Amino acid sequence: MSKILQLAQKVGLNGFLAGLLMAICFAWLFPAFGAEDSFVPWKPIINIGIAVVFFMYGVKLDPAQIRAGLVNWKLHVLIQGFTFLIFPVVILVVLNWMPWIAPDFKLGVTYLSALPSTVSASVVMVSIAGGNIPAAIFNASISSLLGVLITPAWMGFLGGTDREFSVDFLPTFLELTYKVMLPVVVGVLMHRYLFPRLQPFLKQLKYIDQSVIMVIVFTAFAQSFKEQVFSSYSLSTIISLSASMLGLFLLLWGVIHFSTSLLNFNLQDKITALFCGSKKSLVHGVVIGKVIFPDPALLGLVLLPVMLYHIQQLMIGSAIASWFATKNKT
Repeated sequence: MSKILQLAQKVGLNGFLAGLLMAICFAWLFPAFGAEDSFVPWKPIINIGIAVVFFMYGVKLDPAQIRAGLVNWKLHVLIQGFTFLIFPVVILVVLNWMPWIAPDFKLGVTYLSALPSTVSASVVMVSIAGGNIPAAIFNASISSLLGVLITPAWMGFLGGTDREFSVDFLPTFLELTYKVMLPVVVGVLMHRYLFPRLQPFLKQLKYIDQSVIMVIVFTAFAQSFKEQVFSSYSLSTIISLSASMLGLFLLLWGVIHFSTSLLNFNLQDKITALFCGSKKSLVHGVVIGKVIFPDPALLGLVLLPVMLYHIQQLMIGSAIASWFATKNKT
Protein backbone atom coordinates (compact mmCIF):
# COMPACT_ATOMS: atom_id res chain seq x y z
CA MET A 1 0.00 0.00 0.00
CA SER A 2 2.85 2.41 0.80
CA LYS A 3 4.33 1.84 -2.66
CA ILE A 4 0.97 2.62 -4.28
CA LEU A 5 0.69 5.83 -2.24
CA GLN A 6 4.22 6.85 -3.21
CA LEU A 7 3.48 6.22 -6.89
CA ALA A 8 0.21 8.13 -6.65
CA GLN A 9 2.13 11.05 -5.19
CA LYS A 10 4.63 10.93 -8.07
CA VAL A 11 1.90 11.33 -10.69
CA GLY A 12 0.34 14.17 -8.70
CA LEU A 13 -2.74 12.33 -7.45
CA ASN A 14 -2.75 13.47 -3.83
CA GLY A 15 -1.93 17.17 -4.03
CA PHE A 16 -3.56 17.79 -7.38
CA LEU A 17 -6.71 15.93 -6.42
CA ALA A 18 -6.96 17.94 -3.21
CA GLY A 19 -6.49 21.13 -5.22
CA LEU A 20 -9.24 20.19 -7.66
CA LEU A 21 -11.63 19.36 -4.84
CA MET A 22 -10.80 22.65 -3.13
CA ALA A 23 -11.39 24.54 -6.39
CA ILE A 24 -14.84 22.97 -6.71
CA CYS A 25 -15.63 23.68 -3.05
CA PHE A 26 -14.61 27.33 -3.42
CA ALA A 27 -16.71 27.54 -6.58
CA TRP A 28 -19.69 26.24 -4.59
CA LEU A 29 -19.09 28.63 -1.69
CA PHE A 30 -18.25 31.72 -3.77
CA PRO A 31 -19.83 31.27 -7.21
CA ALA A 32 -20.07 35.02 -7.91
CA PHE A 33 -16.30 35.42 -7.41
CA GLY A 34 -15.48 32.96 -10.19
CA ALA A 35 -18.37 33.70 -12.54
CA GLU A 36 -18.11 35.50 -15.88
CA ASP A 37 -19.30 38.81 -14.45
CA SER A 38 -16.80 38.74 -11.56
CA PHE A 39 -14.64 41.82 -10.93
CA VAL A 40 -11.58 39.55 -11.45
CA PRO A 41 -10.52 39.42 -15.16
CA TRP A 42 -10.43 35.63 -15.27
CA LYS A 43 -10.40 35.31 -19.07
CA PRO A 44 -7.07 37.10 -19.76
CA ILE A 45 -5.53 35.47 -16.69
CA ILE A 46 -6.50 32.02 -17.98
CA ASN A 47 -5.31 32.78 -21.52
CA ILE A 48 -1.90 33.84 -20.23
CA GLY A 49 -1.77 30.76 -18.00
CA ILE A 50 -2.55 28.44 -20.92
CA ALA A 51 0.21 30.03 -23.02
CA VAL A 52 2.73 29.59 -20.18
CA VAL A 53 1.73 25.95 -19.59
CA PHE A 54 2.19 24.93 -23.22
CA PHE A 55 5.32 27.01 -23.70
CA MET A 56 6.89 25.11 -20.81
CA TYR A 57 5.61 21.86 -22.29
CA GLY A 58 7.44 22.72 -25.52
CA VAL A 59 10.62 23.60 -23.63
CA LYS A 60 10.58 20.17 -21.96
CA LEU A 61 9.98 18.38 -25.28
CA ASP A 62 13.24 16.98 -26.65
CA PRO A 63 13.20 16.82 -30.50
CA ALA A 64 15.87 14.11 -30.42
CA GLN A 65 13.63 11.82 -28.38
CA ILE A 66 10.78 12.35 -30.86
CA ARG A 67 13.03 11.39 -33.79
CA ALA A 68 14.38 8.33 -31.93
CA GLY A 69 10.86 7.13 -31.20
CA LEU A 70 9.81 6.78 -34.83
CA VAL A 71 11.27 3.28 -35.20
CA ASN A 72 8.67 1.22 -33.30
CA TRP A 73 5.79 2.14 -35.62
CA LYS A 74 3.46 -0.79 -34.75
CA LEU A 75 3.35 0.26 -31.11
CA HIS A 76 2.77 3.89 -32.06
CA VAL A 77 -0.06 3.06 -34.46
CA LEU A 78 -1.74 0.89 -31.82
CA ILE A 79 -1.54 3.54 -29.09
CA GLN A 80 -2.67 6.45 -31.26
CA GLY A 81 -5.36 4.26 -32.83
CA PHE A 82 -6.83 3.45 -29.42
CA THR A 83 -6.49 7.03 -28.21
CA PHE A 84 -8.16 8.77 -31.13
CA LEU A 85 -10.17 6.08 -32.97
CA ILE A 86 -11.08 2.99 -30.92
CA PHE A 87 -11.88 4.89 -27.71
CA PRO A 88 -14.29 7.38 -29.42
CA VAL A 89 -15.97 4.64 -31.46
CA VAL A 90 -16.42 2.44 -28.37
CA ILE A 91 -17.95 5.39 -26.50
CA LEU A 92 -20.35 6.22 -29.32
CA VAL A 93 -21.57 2.62 -29.30
CA VAL A 94 -21.53 2.01 -25.55
CA LEU A 95 -23.38 5.22 -24.64
CA ASN A 96 -26.50 3.83 -26.33
CA TRP A 97 -26.40 0.98 -23.79
CA MET A 98 -25.91 3.22 -20.75
CA PRO A 99 -29.31 4.84 -20.12
CA TRP A 100 -28.42 5.51 -16.47
CA ILE A 101 -25.97 8.26 -17.54
CA ALA A 102 -27.84 11.57 -17.55
CA PRO A 103 -28.12 13.05 -21.07
CA ASP A 104 -26.34 16.24 -19.98
CA PHE A 105 -23.24 14.19 -19.05
CA LYS A 106 -23.10 12.19 -22.29
CA LEU A 107 -21.51 15.12 -24.11
CA GLY A 108 -18.71 15.13 -21.52
CA VAL A 109 -18.18 11.37 -21.87
CA THR A 110 -17.93 11.73 -25.64
CA TYR A 111 -15.51 14.62 -25.21
CA LEU A 112 -13.44 12.45 -22.86
CA SER A 113 -13.13 9.79 -25.55
CA ALA A 114 -11.71 12.28 -28.07
CA LEU A 115 -8.99 13.67 -25.79
CA PRO A 116 -5.25 12.93 -26.18
CA SER A 117 -3.27 10.83 -23.74
CA THR A 118 -1.75 12.37 -20.63
CA VAL A 119 2.02 12.90 -20.66
CA SER A 120 3.53 12.89 -17.18
CA ALA A 121 1.33 10.19 -15.63
CA SER A 122 1.79 7.83 -18.59
CA VAL A 123 5.58 8.17 -18.61
CA VAL A 124 5.91 7.82 -14.83
CA MET A 125 3.71 4.72 -14.71
CA VAL A 126 5.47 3.10 -17.68
CA SER A 127 8.80 3.80 -15.96
CA ILE A 128 7.69 2.25 -12.66
CA ALA A 129 6.10 -0.76 -14.38
CA GLY A 130 9.22 -1.47 -16.44
CA GLY A 131 7.89 -0.54 -19.88
CA ASN A 132 9.42 1.09 -22.94
CA ILE A 133 10.13 4.61 -21.65
CA PRO A 134 11.31 6.22 -24.94
CA ALA A 135 8.17 4.92 -26.68
CA ALA A 136 6.02 6.26 -23.83
CA ILE A 137 7.59 9.72 -24.12
CA PHE A 138 7.16 9.67 -27.90
CA ASN A 139 3.51 8.60 -27.85
CA ALA A 140 2.42 10.86 -25.02
CA SER A 141 4.07 13.84 -26.72
CA ILE A 142 2.72 13.09 -30.20
CA SER A 143 -0.73 12.42 -28.75
CA SER A 144 -0.77 15.84 -27.10
CA LEU A 145 0.08 17.56 -30.39
CA LEU A 146 -2.40 15.53 -32.44
CA GLY A 147 -5.15 16.30 -29.94
CA VAL A 148 -5.19 19.96 -30.98
CA LEU A 149 -6.42 18.82 -34.41
CA ILE A 150 -8.27 15.56 -33.75
CA THR A 151 -10.24 16.46 -30.60
CA PRO A 152 -12.14 19.41 -32.13
CA ALA A 153 -12.59 17.38 -35.33
CA TRP A 154 -14.29 14.59 -33.38
CA MET A 155 -16.48 17.08 -31.55
CA GLY A 156 -17.32 18.74 -34.85
CA PHE A 157 -18.51 15.36 -36.12
CA LEU A 158 -20.65 14.98 -33.00
CA GLY A 159 -22.07 18.45 -33.57
CA GLY A 160 -23.38 17.34 -36.91
CA THR A 161 -25.74 14.90 -35.18
CA ASP A 162 -26.65 16.99 -32.11
CA ARG A 163 -28.87 20.03 -32.62
CA GLU A 164 -28.08 21.41 -29.17
CA PHE A 165 -24.31 21.42 -29.66
CA SER A 166 -22.04 22.23 -32.58
CA VAL A 167 -18.39 22.99 -33.18
CA ASP A 168 -17.26 25.28 -35.98
CA PHE A 169 -14.06 23.35 -36.70
CA LEU A 170 -11.89 25.91 -38.52
CA PRO A 171 -12.25 28.79 -36.00
CA THR A 172 -11.82 26.32 -33.14
CA PHE A 173 -8.68 24.84 -34.70
CA LEU A 174 -7.22 28.29 -35.40
CA GLU A 175 -7.87 29.39 -31.82
CA LEU A 176 -6.24 26.24 -30.45
CA THR A 177 -3.32 26.78 -32.83
CA TYR A 178 -2.36 30.16 -31.45
CA LYS A 179 -3.31 29.33 -27.85
CA VAL A 180 -1.70 25.89 -27.68
CA MET A 181 0.41 24.98 -30.72
CA LEU A 182 2.22 28.32 -31.11
CA PRO A 183 3.49 28.33 -27.49
CA VAL A 184 4.55 24.67 -27.90
CA VAL A 185 6.49 25.40 -31.11
CA VAL A 186 8.21 28.41 -29.54
CA GLY A 187 9.05 26.28 -26.51
CA VAL A 188 10.54 23.51 -28.67
CA LEU A 189 12.70 26.07 -30.49
CA MET A 190 13.94 27.30 -27.11
CA HIS A 191 14.53 23.77 -25.74
CA ARG A 192 18.27 23.84 -26.35
CA TYR A 193 18.72 27.11 -24.50
CA LEU A 194 16.18 26.95 -21.67
CA PHE A 195 15.85 23.26 -20.76
CA PRO A 196 19.36 22.91 -19.19
CA ARG A 197 18.58 25.86 -16.94
CA LEU A 198 15.07 24.71 -16.03
CA GLN A 199 15.81 20.98 -15.61
CA PRO A 200 16.69 21.28 -11.88
CA PHE A 201 13.28 22.88 -11.27
CA LEU A 202 11.05 20.47 -13.22
CA LYS A 203 9.30 19.20 -10.07
CA GLN A 204 8.42 22.76 -9.07
CA LEU A 205 7.27 23.72 -12.58
CA LYS A 206 4.44 21.17 -12.46
CA TYR A 207 2.69 23.42 -9.95
CA ILE A 208 2.26 26.05 -12.69
CA ASP A 209 0.31 23.55 -14.81
CA GLN A 210 -1.77 22.43 -11.87
CA SER A 211 -2.54 25.99 -10.74
CA VAL A 212 -3.79 27.00 -14.20
CA ILE A 213 -5.99 23.90 -14.38
CA MET A 214 -7.43 24.57 -10.93
CA VAL A 215 -8.27 28.18 -11.90
CA ILE A 216 -10.10 26.99 -15.04
CA VAL A 217 -11.96 24.32 -13.05
CA PHE A 218 -12.86 26.90 -10.39
CA THR A 219 -14.30 29.39 -12.90
CA ALA A 220 -16.17 26.71 -14.86
CA PHE A 221 -17.82 25.23 -11.78
CA ALA A 222 -18.46 28.67 -10.27
CA GLN A 223 -20.53 29.61 -13.31
CA SER A 224 -22.28 26.22 -13.16
CA PHE A 225 -23.15 26.67 -9.48
CA LYS A 226 -24.28 30.25 -10.07
CA GLU A 227 -26.68 29.03 -12.77
CA GLN A 228 -27.64 26.02 -10.57
CA VAL A 229 -26.72 23.59 -13.32
CA PHE A 230 -26.13 20.69 -10.91
CA SER A 231 -29.18 21.28 -8.71
CA SER A 232 -31.31 18.72 -10.56
CA TYR A 233 -28.79 15.86 -10.13
CA SER A 234 -28.79 13.55 -7.12
CA LEU A 235 -25.72 12.04 -5.46
CA SER A 236 -26.67 8.64 -6.89
CA THR A 237 -26.45 10.10 -10.41
CA ILE A 238 -22.88 11.28 -9.77
CA ILE A 239 -21.92 7.92 -8.23
CA SER A 240 -23.41 6.12 -11.22
CA LEU A 241 -21.41 8.33 -13.57
CA SER A 242 -18.22 7.65 -11.60
CA ALA A 243 -18.81 3.88 -11.72
CA SER A 244 -19.41 4.12 -15.47
CA MET A 245 -16.08 5.92 -15.97
CA LEU A 246 -14.34 3.15 -14.02
CA GLY A 247 -16.06 0.55 -16.21
CA LEU A 248 -14.94 2.33 -19.39
CA PHE A 249 -11.35 2.45 -18.18
CA LEU A 250 -11.33 -1.28 -17.38
CA LEU A 251 -13.02 -2.09 -20.72
CA LEU A 252 -10.38 -0.18 -22.70
CA TRP A 253 -7.61 -1.73 -20.63
CA GLY A 254 -8.93 -5.21 -21.41
CA VAL A 255 -9.26 -4.54 -25.15
CA ILE A 256 -5.73 -3.10 -25.34
CA HIS A 257 -4.36 -6.10 -23.41
CA PHE A 258 -6.06 -8.48 -25.85
CA SER A 259 -4.76 -6.52 -28.86
CA THR A 260 -1.15 -6.50 -27.66
CA SER A 261 -1.31 -10.26 -27.03
CA LEU A 262 -2.76 -10.80 -30.50
CA LEU A 263 0.11 -8.80 -32.05
CA ASN A 264 2.72 -10.67 -29.95
CA PHE A 265 4.13 -7.52 -28.33
CA ASN A 266 6.92 -8.07 -25.84
CA LEU A 267 6.25 -7.19 -22.20
CA GLN A 268 7.85 -3.73 -22.35
CA ASP A 269 5.79 -2.65 -25.36
CA LYS A 270 2.64 -4.19 -23.89
CA ILE A 271 3.08 -2.16 -20.69
CA THR A 272 3.61 1.01 -22.74
CA ALA A 273 0.51 0.37 -24.85
CA LEU A 274 -1.63 -0.35 -21.78
CA PHE A 275 -0.71 2.83 -19.93
CA CYS A 276 -0.46 5.26 -22.86
CA GLY A 277 -3.47 3.92 -24.77
CA SER A 278 -5.90 4.02 -21.84
CA LYS A 279 -4.99 7.43 -20.38
CA LYS A 280 -6.79 10.71 -21.08
CA SER A 281 -5.30 14.13 -20.35
CA LEU A 282 -7.13 16.37 -17.89
CA VAL A 283 -4.80 19.25 -18.77
CA HIS A 284 -5.73 19.12 -22.46
CA GLY A 285 -9.34 18.38 -21.55
CA VAL A 286 -9.61 21.59 -19.56
CA VAL A 287 -7.64 23.76 -22.00
CA ILE A 288 -9.23 22.51 -25.23
CA GLY A 289 -12.62 22.45 -23.50
CA LYS A 290 -12.23 26.14 -22.66
CA VAL A 291 -12.15 26.81 -26.43
CA ILE A 292 -14.72 24.27 -27.64
CA PHE A 293 -17.21 25.03 -24.85
CA PRO A 294 -17.05 28.81 -24.30
CA ASP A 295 -20.09 28.70 -21.98
CA PRO A 296 -18.52 28.12 -18.50
CA ALA A 297 -21.69 26.45 -17.17
CA LEU A 298 -21.64 23.91 -20.02
CA LEU A 299 -17.90 23.43 -19.50
CA GLY A 300 -18.56 22.47 -15.87
CA LEU A 301 -20.94 19.72 -16.99
CA VAL A 302 -18.51 18.50 -19.63
CA LEU A 303 -15.51 18.41 -17.29
CA LEU A 304 -17.16 16.31 -14.58
CA PRO A 305 -16.84 12.96 -16.46
CA VAL A 306 -13.29 13.93 -17.51
CA MET A 307 -12.27 14.62 -13.91
CA LEU A 308 -13.87 11.42 -12.61
CA TYR A 309 -12.07 9.37 -15.29
CA HIS A 310 -8.79 11.17 -14.56
CA ILE A 311 -8.92 10.44 -10.84
CA GLN A 312 -9.71 6.76 -11.37
CA GLN A 313 -7.12 6.26 -14.11
CA LEU A 314 -4.48 7.53 -11.68
CA MET A 315 -5.70 5.37 -8.81
CA ILE A 316 -6.12 2.14 -10.79
CA GLY A 317 -3.08 2.86 -12.96
CA SER A 318 -0.91 3.40 -9.89
CA ALA A 319 -1.99 0.07 -8.43
CA ILE A 320 -1.35 -1.77 -11.72
CA ALA A 321 2.06 -0.11 -12.21
CA SER A 322 3.02 -1.15 -8.69
CA TRP A 323 1.91 -4.72 -9.47
CA PHE A 324 4.01 -4.80 -12.65
CA ALA A 325 7.02 -3.47 -10.74
CA THR A 326 6.68 -6.22 -8.12
CA LYS A 327 6.21 -8.88 -10.82
CA ASN A 328 9.28 -7.75 -12.76
CA LYS A 329 11.44 -8.14 -9.65
CA THR A 330 10.46 -11.80 -9.16
